Amino acid sequence: MTLKYRQLGNTDLRISEVSFGTWGIGGDWGTVSDKVSLQALHTAMEQGVNFFDTADVYGNGHSEELLAKATAGRESEIYIATKFCRKGDINDPANYTEEAVRSYCEASLQRLKRDRIDLYQIHCPSFDILKQGLVFEVLDKLKAEGKIRYYGVSVESVEEGLFCMEQTNVSALQVIFNLFRQKVSQQLLPVAHEKGVGILARVPLASGLLTGKFNHQASFESSDHRSYNSNGEAFNVGETFAGLPLAKGQELSRELAWIADGKDNMTRAALRWILDHDAVSTVIPGFKNSQQVLDNLGALDVPSFSKAEMSRLELWYKENVHAHIRGSY
Repeated sequence: MTLKYRQLGNTDLRISEVSFGTWGIGGDWGTVSDKVSLQALHTAMEQGVNFFDTADVYGNGHSEELLAKATAGRESEIYIATKFCRKGDINDPANYTEEAVRSYCEASLQRLKRDRIDLYQIHCPSFDILKQGLVFEVLDKLKAEGKIRYYGVSVESVEEGLFCMEQTNVSALQVIFNLFRQKVSQQLLPVAHEKGVGILARVPLASGLLTGKFNHQASFESSDHRSYNSNGEAFNVGETFAGLPLAKGQELSRELAWIADGKDNMTRAALRWILDHDAVSTVIPGFKNSQQVLDNLGALDVPSFSKAEMSRLELWYKENVHAHIRGSY
């Protein structure tokens, strides 16, 4: 496979169009092995992946520590995006003061064993906090000091994303975007493209629903968010199964089985669909092992969807999916 690279908005970062999120190797997706996780990270980098997304709460910082080990000696060529704010109360303004944000930043730098964070993201804060705007002033200061290279926001809704793009120094938005969550393509991607704001597409496989591998008896470990957050008990329901009830998601996934035709499997087809949107800078599926890394990268070798197929999928979403999504988006 030949990995391609896209510009992250108006930044000087050219990142692999398929990159990886590290929530899964932190431990919130059931049991994982550090040895297997590190091997998978090396597999990704051997294939040309140069961008990884993490957060200080993924395994309580464990994902950041694993990335430090995997990328040691390659800090200048492997870019890392991390996130902050969810170690505290996301609704409390005190969680976003210069003192608090600086503390979060320094702790991540220490775990990552780096002098600078390539992309520092506010991790799904409340909309009220974004509207107050003070956290952006803090991030501007950290950027001026060289602690962070660029900053962005991981948002839950289109409305939040549109608001953030009014903040002139936001370089990237991380959004839930997949075949079950197409609203982003209609309302947010065109604006991001116009303004030169990078887009990181998260939850691209709807927590595994879009792999087509879940049967009726699918069950998950108690430590897996697909068990403890299936109805939004712990955090925004959109982060789990893209906001769909599991049974409905399985039903809709079966309706989509046709997308695998000529594209190897549903996983690769679902990722290809996201990449067929030019405004997307990178898609960041999760992984637990090298085989999943390689399977996700296989999306690069399958053909794009035709205009007719894209229209069919958009209409299907509007008629069959949109009404079933829970949570603000």
